[in-house]
Amino acid sequence: MFARLAPPAAIALIVSLLACGDSAGNQRSGGGASGRPDEAPVAVNKILPFRYPASLYARKIQGNVTLRLFVDSDGRVRVDSTRVEESSGYSSLDSAAVVGSQDLQFVPAKLHGEPMGVAVLFPVYFRHPEAAPLPGDTVLSATRYQATPAPR
Repeated sequence: MFARLAPPAAIALIVSLLACGDSAGNQRSGGGASGRPDEAPVAVNKILPFRYPASLYARKIQGNVTLRLFVDSDGRVRVDSTRVEESSGYSSLDSAAVVGSQDLQFVPAKLHGEPMGVAVLFPVYFRHPEAAPLPGDTVLSATRYQATPAPR
């Protein structure tokens, strides 16, 4: 199953800044006391690249995966930097999140108008439209990025 941007929530994404660096992974100074960019990276995918594993979808198994990504100064995810920061408890969901992250595209973070690379925490929420909400899902209804499985 593919995911696409549309209501109701099946997969959602939110980006949180972790640390700042250039496209080579080096730390950069500036951006105030925290050294963070003036502008956070923004995901621009019209269709989310995450595939809900069919066997888990059929059983209505849901979960949250938090990835740690490095978005370079060109807005690309450095594949070798991606890791699971917090597991869903299902290796298939974790793997689907990591594989999908390779196709994410961003408007890069900026410091004083200049693009820069940053590490981000990137949650991926796998939700089945017919399953009961998971604890804490009320926050998902307010999330700007929502997706549902696309028909095959």
